[in-house]
Order: sequence, then structure tokens, then C-alpha cells
Amino acid sequence: MSQTNQEITATLTAPGARFEIADTTIRGIPTRVWKNAPPSLRAVLERSREYGDKVFLVYEDEELDFETHFRTAAHLAHRLIDECGVRKGDRVAIAMRNFPEWSIAFWAVTTAGAIVVPLNAWWTGEELAYGISDSGARVLFADAQRAARLTPHLETLALGHRIVARAGDDAPEGWTRFEALVGDVPDTASLPPVDLEPEDDATIFYTSGTTGKPKGALGTHRNICGNLMSVAFAQARAAARGGKSTAPPVNRPRNALLLSVPFFHATGCHALLVSNTAFGGKLVMMYKWDAERALELIERERLSSFGGVPAMVWQVLESPSFATRDLSSVRSVSYGGAPAAPELVRRITEAFPGGTPSNGYGLTETSSVTTLNAGVDYIEKPTSVGIPIPVCEVKLVNPDGAEVPRGQVGELWIKGPNVVKEYWNKPEATAETFTDGWLHSGDLAEIDDEGFVYIVDRAKDMVIRGGENVYCVEVESVLYDHPDVMDAAVVGLPHKVLGEEVGAVVQVRPGTTIDVETLRAHVADHLAGFKVPVRIDVRHEPLPRNANGKILKRQLRDEMTGAT
Repeated sequence: MSQTNQEITATLTAPGARFEIADTTIRGIPTRVWKNAPPSLRAVLERSREYGDKVFLVYEDEELDFETHFRTAAHLAHRLIDECGVRKGDRVAIAMRNFPEWSIAFWAVTTAGAIVVPLNAWWTGEELAYGISDSGARVLFADAQRAARLTPHLETLALGHRIVARAGDDAPEGWTRFEALVGDVPDTASLPPVDLEPEDDATIFYTSGTTGKPKGALGTHRNICGNLMSVAFAQARAAARGGKSTAPPVNRPRNALLLSVPFFHATGCHALLVSNTAFGGKLVMMYKWDAERALELIERERLSSFGGVPAMVWQVLESPSFATRDLSSVRSVSYGGAPAAPELVRRITEAFPGGTPSNGYGLTETSSVTTLNAGVDYIEKPTSVGIPIPVCEVKLVNPDGAEVPRGQVGELWIKGPNVVKEYWNKPEATAETFTDGWLHSGDLAEIDDEGFVYIVDRAKDMVIRGGENVYCVEVESVLYDHPDVMDAAVVGLPHKVLGEEVGAVVQVRPGTTIDVETLRAHVADHLAGFKVPVRIDVRHEPLPRNANGKILKRQLRDEMTGAT
């Protein structure tokens, strides 16, 4: 009989064990922490040198080994300090798709003591400019496409230095080429002498806000380095549940992963980039998700793992060329960011007999992992997002903040060393979302007798499209800005692959007519493409509301989908 999760956790976290837990106080709050977590991202990058000439990053036909990656990032950190005047606590933004330069810039910025600000590469120029301005970034790394989007907004931004990567033959005027800033990398390159502590600020990841503007979640080195341990613990626990070895990944066959999610997400950065930097895994990057290209890379690179959001896994499984590919190297298929149907678990176990399906739950504000459900547990409880990692506490509360008993639905609150410090320069939003170290997730959940968490609904008004959070109020605000729109409601429309798509219902002003494509173009002028409604229903009568004046969105959704 396999050990229970409680027995395995007790063994893995025992005194002297790899995942030993210690108690400390963080900002006045007693908190359980990983005793052996790296103290900072500097320590993680230094560790990566152990893997020497092993391939770390693959992009198209380019390969970058660990030693070269380390020396380039270390040298760039010096250049940021010496040439750009970057000092500890300064903000440096990255607006770029997944390129090797993204990783190099990330590690250079954080080991120079600055705060890295990853911006959503899908954002419009207007949205990117907001992130740069709101964070107060002094330096920007961008690829050519993002640089072009930002051109109309540069005069409004207080950027001291703009660095462009992958610019081709023509770098935009006023920008420094990435390779020119890096220059010649010496064989003796080492990290600059910057002291970094676990509670020093490290990252600002933007998350869509219920007030219509994204909020910057300020994370510390402890947040992101602790997640490194949480990922490793979750893998060890799942292995033990399946009767396998819990040895560190460096003592097992080397992992090789398909990076199908962006670095500017907590999953792509915290769970994949940082973890594989520390543990010597190979990351094969995709410029843009494409299921056929993913299958080609899995076969070519002999990848051991792929995933992303459930939609991506579905697309791989349903590809016409799936049966013709050699996918025998795959050992795990992991995903999160959106609900997954039990049918997906069955399909994965059939298609990859040697693979382990897994799902997890986390937020930008929890620095990625909070719970994980993998292997035996996932097969037994496929609708659960798993049990919390042992340094995390979870509870369910009612609207008044009082805890509700297990078996009842409540808002999920989370506490632990993974919870970010605050929202950048937004004290009111911080006070609304964080209480005595507890994060209000905004998700409604149940917890069973074994501690498994089930997400049943969202307390926040949000659509999850292929793993991307779209807060309805943000889209509604843009719709309201159109002169012919009197009222607007945004809802989630079901979609087999993406989970949900954005839909909208608008009431137009009396005597006016409006072209739906014009209205969609209006939204596209201000927001990223994934936020633009795929369908807009135009009405002349008022939208239905309850006695308190709240729009009846469930009714509108049912009317749009034909549900009864």
C-alpha cells in the first residue's frame, strides 16, 4: 500500500531532510518557510554553473549552454550598473516574447539588485506604456515588435535607456542593440558584488485589476526562490505516492521541457525558468504556440515534459499528426491556469502510458504554486487542484471573513512565504486583498476531508481565456468609452479548446446604430487581442438587473449560449 500524503510530507520535511521547514517572521507575520531555499536569485544563477556546457536554452536552431548563459547574464549585470546606472531597487522592464535574451536580461537585472518588471507581450503599446510608467522603470528591454508598439508613447515615458533585441538590420532610432550593450563577454565574467537578502524586492508581475487597470504584484527573492523549493517538493511527493524515487532531479535523467507558456507569466518564469536554471533542465522555447510545431519539437528534442494550459494539451492530443510522432520520451504532462475536464486525464493516460498527468493552482500573487495534484492523486481526484504545499496554509471564508467548515463553499484565502509583499504603489488595493498575511484569492472553493482543494467558481468578475485572466470590468470600461454605448456587460462564453472566450452585450444610445466590427476594433485599439470580445450582442433596451442594480450576467450568458 502506498504511503499517504501526510506520511510522505512528514518524511520529506523532517529535520535534516531536503525539504525541512523552519519558522520565521515576515513583516510581523509568523510564517513557515523552506529552510534550504536559496537566499536569493543570485544563489540560483551561481548554482547553474554546475551544469557547464549542457544545453540550457533552445530557440529554433540556436542553443545556449549553462556556462555561456551565466557569463553573459553576469557581464550584462555589470553593464547595467556601469553603463545604465542601475542601482539596487531600481525597476527594469522586459517587454519581449520568449527569446534567450529574455532569460539573460531577467538574470542580469535581478542579480544586479534591481527589480525586474516583466510586461505582457500581448499588450498594446498603450498597455505597455502604462506598465512602464506605473512601475517607474528606468531601463527597458524589448524585442523589435514591442519597441515598435511603444514608439508613439516614448515621449511620455521617463526611460533613461532602451535596449532592443532581435532588431534585424534596422534598430529603431534611440534604441541600443542588446548585443551592443552586452559587448564582448570575458571568460572570467562573474556577478557584481551586490548584497541580496531573502526579503529584498525582486519582481513586479502585472495582473489585471478589478478597477480596470493592471496591478503590479511586488515579489521578493524569498517568494520566487521559495517557489523553486515548492515545485521540487511537489514533484518529490508525487513520485513517492507512485512508489518512485524522491532523489533530486540532478540524480535522475535530465529533464527537457517544452516552454509553451510565456516568461512574463508566473508559471513560465517562477515554475519553469527559475526551476530549470537551478536543476539543470533544458528549456525548448516556442516563439508562439502552435500544436504542430510543439509535436515536432517534442520528437526532435526528445522532450520529457510539455503542457501549459489545458487548451494546449487538447490541441496536441487532437492534432492530425499526433499518431505519426515518436513521443515516447514524454514523462509528464502538466497544466494549470484553467479548469480541466476529467476526460483530459483519461486521454493523457491513454496517449502517454509512461507519463504522469498533473494540474495545479496558483496566482501571480502566490508566486506560482500553491497546490499541486499529480500522478496517483490526480487520477483518483481529477477535478481537484490538489493539496497545498506544506509551507502554505489555506482556509475558506464567508463574505464577512469568518472561516467556514470543510465541505462548504467559501472564498479561498492563502498564507505562506510565496504570498507577495503588496501591490506596487496601490495601498488601497493591497488593503483589500491582503489581511494579516492572508491573500484573498477571489476564487470560491471547497476543501475535502483529505485537504484537497476544489475550485468551484470565481468570486471576481473574470473570464479565463486559454489561461489568460480577462477582468470583465477592464473590457467594459473600454466599451463604455465608445460614445454610442450606454451600458455594457462582459461574460465568458464556453469554448472547447480555450475554456472560455470573451463575449459582450451592449446597450446603445437611443436613435443610434453601431457596427459590431467597429466596436471590436475600438476595444482592440486599447486592449490586447485576447481581451477583445469575439461576439458582441447589441441591444436598444436596458440590460437586465437585480433589485440592487447589478447586471444579471448569468442570464445574459444563458441568452447568448442558448442555455435554458
